[in-house]
Amino acid sequence: MQQYLQNKKGLVETVFNKVYGQYDLMNDLMSLGVHRLWKKDLLNMMNPTQNQKLIDVACGTGDIARLILKYVNKNSQITCLDPNKGMVQKGKEKLNGFKNVKWVIASAENLPLPKNFFDFYTISFGLRNTKNLNKALSEAYRVLKPGGRFMCLEFSKIQNSGLNKIYKNYSKLIPSIGKLVVGEKHPYEYLVKSIEDFLNQEELLDLMKKSGFQKSSYRNLSGGIVSIHSGWKI
Repeated sequence: MQQYLQNKKGLVETVFNKVYGQYDLMNDLMSLGVHRLWKKDLLNMMNPTQNQKLIDVACGTGDIARLILKYVNKNSQITCLDPNKGMVQKGKEKLNGFKNVKWVIASAENLPLPKNFFDFYTISFGLRNTKNLNKALSEAYRVLKPGGRFMCLEFSKIQNSGLNKIYKNYSKLIPSIGKLVVGEKHPYEYLVKSIEDFLNQEELLDLMKKSGFQKSSYRNLSGGIVSIHSGWKI
C-alpha cells in the first residue's frame, strides 16, 4: 500500500534532516511528555527477557532501545535501524554507554538483515513515514523468527468526539511550536498531515493479517491518540 504524502520525492528525508537536532525536545513538547508513558506501555506489553535479539526500526535517537536495555539489565542484542544519518548519530551519542547495540542506516521496506532472526520487531511513530506499508510489514515478518512478535506504536484515530476536537485544535499549534523551537514549521505541518492521513486501527490490523501475522490485536492509549498493534509470526 503506497502512501501518497510519503512518496513525494525527498519529502520525508528533508523533514527529518531539519529536525533531528531537536527531535527529543520536540517530542516532549508536542506530547506534553506523554510519549514517554506510551513507550513504557509498549515495553510492558512486550515484556522482553534477557538474551533475546531485538530490532527497533525507525529508531530515531534510540529511545526504545534504551528502555529495552534497561528493562533486561543490558543483556540483549538490539539492532537500531533508521534511514536518517543524523538521527543515527544522535542515537549513538545518547547510547554510547551501551555496548550491545548495532546501528544500521536503512529503510523499513528494505532491511539488510537475515530472515528468521529476531525475537521482537518494534517500530514507534515510524510506520506512517514509510512509502509502502505492505513492504514494510512484509520485511518485518521476514526478519522475525517463528514465534517472534511484531509491535507497532503509532498515532491512530481517537474514539471520543470531544477529545478528537480538542486534539485537532491542539494539532494546529504544533507547526508554530516547531517554528519557535526548530526554526521550521514545514516539518511539523507534514507531521500533522501524516497523522491525519494514516490508517485507522482496524485498517492497520487488516494489513498485518494480510502480511501473515497471526493472533493480531491492538490496544488504544490516551483514547486512541495512539495505539499499539501486536502480531505474531507463527
